[in-house]
Amino acid sequence: MAGIPAADGIRSVQAFSPQVIQHGASGEDVIELQARLQYLGFYNGKIDGVFGWGTYWALRNFQYEFGLEIDGLAGSKTKQKLEKASEYDKGYVQEQIRKGKKFTHYGGTPKEQQVKQDGNQQARNKGNQGGNNQQGTTAEPTAVNVPGGFSQNDIRLMANAVHGEARGEPYEGKVAVAAVILNRVESPTFPNTVSGVIFEPRAFTAVADGQIWLTPNESAEKAVLDAINGWDPTGEATYYFNPNTATSGWIWSRPQIKQIGKHIFCL
Repeated sequence: MAGIPAADGIRSVQAFSPQVIQHGASGEDVIELQARLQYLGFYNGKIDGVFGWGTYWALRNFQYEFGLEIDGLAGSKTKQKLEKASEYDKGYVQEQIRKGKKFTHYGGTPKEQQVKQDGNQQARNKGNQGGNNQQGTTAEPTAVNVPGGFSQNDIRLMANAVHGEARGEPYEGKVAVAAVILNRVESPTFPNTVSGVIFEPRAFTAVADGQIWLTPNESAEKAVLDAINGWDPTGEATYYFNPNTATSGWIWSRPQIKQIGKHIFCL
């Protein structure tokens, strides 16, 4: 079934303390929490070390999309998942905070673009509202000079997904996998961000089996850009599967559009 992979080589410079982090907390653990959530596109507020409602709802959305218990608490399992999925350069982040610079986004762009000074540089944000998010937004940051308003993190995640799902497929099949992700983002049936689609619980087998962390090649990255720029070989498919390995009877009930390589694409 449509499975999705991401990057190998992601390493933490610093890890959380053993304490459970919850609403109302403050300090270095909260700074790390906010930075990691912002790195993944769940949090677009100020990295200030104060666990307010924006951080709370961002954390709940992260827990939902990563298949964790949705309690708004950063306990051991949530912190482990955050550490595995993101990077955190403690020295760099805290140095910028000491200098009085306010982060507009963290991760996925050159460091000089990750902070704003004097309020002049504004981050363009792509909405990532959770279904029950009433008190805070979790808009995903958008990087500079990236097609279609997608962030560098979006493109990296999609390239990892394409590589993990279609590295043995023809180039058209790689573009097709990227197109399915984009079609899901645009569909009201699925989450409305790239990270939300890719990490939706039980949506993609490569997330479950760890292939999401494989390092993508140049072909996968090019396929993502082709899809973002409008090439959809699937005919607007939102599902795909390998008929030789699919174990779900349900997927066979979906209206089929076409086969590209080993994958059948369907609605």
